[in-house]
Amino acid sequence: MRSKAPSLRRASSPIASFAGARARSALGELPSAPPLPQRKLAAILAADVEGYSSLMHANEEAALTTLSSHRIIIDSLIALGRGHITGTAGDSVLAEFASIVDAVNCGVAIQQALTKANAALAPERRMELRIGINVGDVMVQDGDVFGDGVNVAARLEALAEPGGICVSHTVREHVRDRVEYGFDDLGEQHVKNIARPLRVFRLVFDPDGAPAQPASPRDATLTTSDDASEVVEITFWQSVEAGGTPAEYRAYLDRYPNGSFTALAQARLASPSRIQARRPDPSIELAFWNSIKDSEDPAMFLAYLEKYPDGEFRSLADIRRRAADAPSGLASLSRPPEHSILDR
Repeated sequence: MRSKAPSLRRASSPIASFAGARARSALGELPSAPPLPQRKLAAILAADVEGYSSLMHANEEAALTTLSSHRIIIDSLIALGRGHITGTAGDSVLAEFASIVDAVNCGVAIQQALTKANAALAPERRMELRIGINVGDVMVQDGDVFGDGVNVAARLEALAEPGGICVSHTVREHVRDRVEYGFDDLGEQHVKNIARPLRVFRLVFDPDGAPAQPASPRDATLTTSDDASEVVEITFWQSVEAGGTPAEYRAYLDRYPNGSFTALAQARLASPSRIQARRPDPSIELAFWNSIKDSEDPAMFLAYLEKYPDGEFRSLADIRRRAADAPSGLASLSRPPEHSILDR
């Protein structure tokens, strides 16, 4: 009698059933994949302060005061120009615009406003901005923008002169008949981490002209020279109040003898008991560190260690200082893993 062929289907054992249930349960508990970045076309404005590390090294309190006043102007004009700030890193600002014309007008307005603001400062206190503007495809995730379009804007900013603006060929083609600025052709430029050469144009505008940014009635004063100076005065006063020393109140009176806070400063000096010196603001140390942490100059880290021998970042500063002194190549290998879309 022929025996039956064994069935290929095997009865599952309790152990196998339990293992399968555990596996399915584990799979069910796995987190869902993060959403992919969204892509869109946008105009990108990248701005950076020229020589910020040197200004911080010379006088970090003064540099922070000037940077704060400039940032009030910059942020206000970006918002006024229908832009959106997507990233800041110390002295750098990254903003996106739906309109290329808005981005270019905003860049010019910023440079014109800062020209007026700097005129009220001593030469060693002035901060000039370099701006690059590009239009291209970008990726958006968690409010951040990144991609080739952003990287190109950062390289254009690095090519700009202090107080100047460089734009890509695409930007120039889109706005050449819509704005009243000129364009100097700088030719094709080879820049870091961009495979193809960039056709670069320098925007020609009057730095002493009235800001081109259209303003609403409520915000119109933000685009006038008088208000730019007022913003600087307010920020200066805030820094005086933060320090709270007689010397700082006297410095305010020397600079603004007829200022908005002159009477208050005189009252504080007339009543020394009302003046209370504040403890050092830890944000100053943090800002100093942020301004030098990507430097390859050992003198920058030595300056930090001298200024803050017991500082929060003293160990990192010592490591970076020694790495920067090492032979070429070792400094980059010792750098902590950081990512910045504006890293040059």
